[in-house]
Amino acid sequence: MIQGIGASAGIAIGRSFVLPNWEWELPEQKIDVADFAREFERVYEGIRTSKSEIEQIKDELRDVVGSEETHIFDAHIAILDDPVFMNEIQGIIQRQYKAAEVAVKEAIDHFVTMFDLLDDEYMKERALDIKDVGNRLLKHLLGAPEITLPSDTQPFILIAKELSPSQLAHINPQHVLGIVTLAGSTTSHSAIMARALGVPLVVGVETKLAEPIQTGQTLVIDGTDGSVFIEPEQEIIQTYTELHNRQTEAKQRLHGIANHRPVTPDGKRLELAANISSFKELEIALSSGAHGVGLFRTEFLYMDRNRFPKEEEQFEVYRSVAERLAGEPLVIRTLDVGGDKQLDYFELPEEDNPFLGYRAIRISLDRKDLFKTQLRAILRASHYGAVKLMYPLISSVDEVRAANAVLNEAKLELEEAGIPYDKGMKIGIMIEVPAAVMIADLLAEEVDFFSIGTNDLVQFTLAVDRMNEEISHLYEPYHPALIRMLKMTVEAAKKAGITVGVCGELAGDLRALPIWLSLDVDELSMSSHSILQVKQRLLSTSQEESGEVFEKLHSCRTSTEILALLNAFMERVDKKTANG
Repeated sequence: MIQGIGASAGIAIGRSFVLPNWEWELPEQKIDVADFAREFERVYEGIRTSKSEIEQIKDELRDVVGSEETHIFDAHIAILDDPVFMNEIQGIIQRQYKAAEVAVKEAIDHFVTMFDLLDDEYMKERALDIKDVGNRLLKHLLGAPEITLPSDTQPFILIAKELSPSQLAHINPQHVLGIVTLAGSTTSHSAIMARALGVPLVVGVETKLAEPIQTGQTLVIDGTDGSVFIEPEQEIIQTYTELHNRQTEAKQRLHGIANHRPVTPDGKRLELAANISSFKELEIALSSGAHGVGLFRTEFLYMDRNRFPKEEEQFEVYRSVAERLAGEPLVIRTLDVGGDKQLDYFELPEEDNPFLGYRAIRISLDRKDLFKTQLRAILRASHYGAVKLMYPLISSVDEVRAANAVLNEAKLELEEAGIPYDKGMKIGIMIEVPAAVMIADLLAEEVDFFSIGTNDLVQFTLAVDRMNEEISHLYEPYHPALIRMLKMTVEAAKKAGITVGVCGELAGDLRALPIWLSLDVDELSMSSHSILQVKQRLLSTSQEESGEVFEKLHSCRTSTEILALLNAFMERVDKKTANG
């Protein structure tokens, strides 16, 4: 068994097809000065054709994965339009008297090497975008055919060194059972698209392979835990076939409760909403019975492009989501970049501790021009649905008041222009730093709702970067300190008479459900794929019994003790449900 990294959930069993790497035969002879103009024109023509192809791919994909995911290709067009990229190519032609295709290849190699040397996973992934765009341009300059996938054979598991978004765009999910890439990460554009297409994906297996995978070999892959079996025994195939069948049947059964009210046996209603970053994800959420959107991550509107989105662009997206929800709540979080989320066109300072640095609300309050543009768009969208506004990474009352001051300016501008908006739009904040917990009572007097972001709250409370493999074992969401912080936060909200929800990963963790029920949380917002599982558990878990378990948690001194209690409670609920 080979252990890779699961990047898109699901099981695939079938024969492999190894995608050949790009290989180019480039001319070796030098060109004359008189040929410069001709070579420049060849590059320009190649760029025009490449851009036309990319636009066509965007149009073909829009109905499959949604408009937001196709913004990936805006980044590719931006590379072709980048004067730095073009200047590098022209410089090589002029200085080294090399043909257009050779200059393009050397320019690609230069930028890819430069990005790969950076100690930043996001920038390494952008190197793949440059390689993808460069190979498309080279294909036109050399008149080479597109590398295509077999379409008239049995479905297969695709194997590639790395898979570019352009290559993935041509994949037919009916033909491709799953994908294994030697390189790559869970945050790559290809991983994002694989998840949108619903294709199982395992990445990062190159260092684990004793021998290369060959076309025609039988594989079993698990996109959840990253397992890859090459020419497995029949027993393994049978085991995973049964697991695949059980997962399929379980999904079908769960969809039967999509329209059930989210109420415990003893009458506690707990709204289950979705975390989304695109319109496509919204459709999945609604099919899972989500009660609105508890977190719309707007930063994805800012990524994979070459400029900040204009007010009108943002308004159209926000309005479309609000209208599609037809009166169900939509919580829009203002721009949350910095840390691990970078923008190609917005240069952020290099920082020793970026997660503790210039990010989220701090950027918005520093760049009030950008902030007000987004606030105007959100306010305008509020006229078309039940829109709520939420500020991220709040740590003081001053930040809330400063943000609201910009919001009031935006409101005044809209009123003067006669543009309608919801004057009663609710304003909330994310509770994700210990300082916000400690002054939750003060913050509750300033806003209409809290949403607890457990991911950052755990990191900041325990001083543990969960992306750091050396200390990731110290990232303990069920640490006694976090349990106490959750209690403090919810009690402060309830005392002030405002609503409180949870939008971090713990919201979708079945083990945490008795905590939320005991604290009387109003809403859980999670990945769309978790909603039905949580709803199924909610329908059989009483609030009263959850309260009894939560009382016992306060005497626990370790995460291990807390998890043991929660797991034992889950087993009792399962047994009780099974016995009718």
